[in-house]
Order: sequence, then structure tokens, then C-alpha cells
Amino acid sequence: MVMIKVGDKMPAGTFTQITKDGPQKISAEDFFKGRKVVLFSVPGAFTPTCDAKHLPGFVEKAGDIKGKGVDAIACMAVNDAFVMKAWGKSQNTDGKVEMLADGNAEYTKALGLDMDATGFGMGIRGQRFSLVVDNGVVKQVNVEQKGEFKVSSADFVLTQL
Repeated sequence: MVMIKVGDKMPAGTFTQITKDGPQKISAEDFFKGRKVVLFSVPGAFTPTCDAKHLPGFVEKAGDIKGKGVDAIACMAVNDAFVMKAWGKSQNTDGKVEMLADGNAEYTKALGLDMDATGFGMGIRGQRFSLVVDNGVVKQVNVEQKGEFKVSSADFVLTQL
């Protein structure tokens, strides 16, 4: 699988979110259509860097990011929707960051941004990255080097808007 790049259209696929009516599937096409979205991905909910820095940075900077014409900020992880909802609640994401579950890593694989974390007992996960997407077309791709947290941060994404 080839990694997504600037100018590509976001692939077809689905995410899952927990709503008041339970788990709901959302098509990627509907999610990205007609709006500017910052999508970032973390290797796992509640994992150290993700929980201490990555998601909190986007929650903290949500107003600044949306002030630059971004309609939505979304956090995606290869976790189930119930875990993503609980993590979002613990990080106070309501109204700031949408929590998208990619439970079987299908969307992450379609982006070409999966990684094998079986050595850590975590199975297939998503790499740490951020994308700026405008009406379904990728405008920025920021993929972290292994073990780093720089180019996918809220502060770095702000410099690209």
C-alpha cells in the first residue's frame, strides 16, 4: 500500500463514533465532504505520548486551529469506539475534537499509514500523523519518525494553516 500524499483524495471507508443512539458508522466521504478537517492519528488511546501531549495539544489549540478556517478537528486511533469515547471524555474533547474509531485499522491501512506494533502486544496500529484535508483532498501530510512527536502536533499544524 502506498502512503497517502498531498493532492490525493481521501480513500473510501468508515469510522465509528458513539452517539446517544449507540455506535454509529460514518463514511469518510461524508465526514470530509465540503469542509476543512485536521485529522490526526495516534498509536493508541491512553498511551503515554498520545494521552499526555498529542490529544491535549489539539484540545488546547482547538480555538486557534478553527480560527484559521478549519471546520473540524478529528482524532483517529485503532481502538474501538467505546475506548475512543471514554478517552475523549477523560480529555474533555466535547466541541473541540471529534473522536473517530478505526477498530480494525481498515481506514489506517487505506491511508498507507499502519504499523505493526505486535512486538508491544498492540497488534496493527496507526502511525502518529496529521493530515489537513479540504473537501476530501489532502493538503498536508505530516508523518512522525519512529519515537518522535513533532510534525503531527497541534502547534506544527497551526503553522500550516
